[in-house]
Amino acid sequence: MKNILIIVAILSLFVGCEDSKKRTTEIKETILKKELIPNSKTEKKELKPKIKLTNENAVSFLTEFGEENLENNIRVITPYGNIDIELFKDTPIHRANIIYLVKQKYFNNTFLHRVVPNFIIQAGSSDLKSTFKKRARIGNHYRLPYEKGNSRIHTYGSISGAKEYRKNPDKMTSPFEFFIYLGSNTSNKHLNGNYTVFGKVTKGMDIVEILSDLPADEQDWPLNNIYISVEILDQ
Repeated sequence: MKNILIIVAILSLFVGCEDSKKRTTEIKETILKKELIPNSKTEKKELKPKIKLTNENAVSFLTEFGEENLENNIRVITPYGNIDIELFKDTPIHRANIIYLVKQKYFNNTFLHRVVPNFIIQAGSSDLKSTFKKRARIGNHYRLPYEKGNSRIHTYGSISGAKEYRKNPDKMTSPFEFFIYLGSNTSNKHLNGNYTVFGKVTKGMDIVEILSDLPADEQDWPLNNIYISVEILDQ
């Protein structure tokens, strides 16, 4: 038991979102913490993916999947209210990826795991074993290529993907996490052209504002876990 407590203490020093000094320059994917206590929530059985995604097959798979699955409206469900999002059709790989993950039930019982007032909220990660398992099942190591779309900049309510946390000159996106921008049009220059803007909030920015003001630790992780799920609105 003593050894487990020591491991937990060490992990807590290294895991989480980027530190406060970097919060206004980059939005990175979260390095997941290892859960030592089983998840108490029960999840519906996910669909078994037809293929494990890798950097070699992700684009071709998602291109074909996107041609067969044309939905582009989703709802993020939180304890504080719902956030409706339109996914842009001119960023087809990112749109298809989100729809694929929703259909795989990936986002169910993940967290809103980063909140920075007047800047962003970030979702799609957690420190639960279930999240580790789902990522391993879908494909732990694939990334999405940068998509210029319609040369969009980050505006209030824009949806973007968190970037690969290592050196990333190609601006590749981590597929499992996204952030909603709620800053001004004058504080977005470091984001524009570096992150793929692939959607926008169509309803629920009042909920985004509430979530961004929740108490958080020094790494912007909310003090209380904020569970989310995501569903497709198109029928």
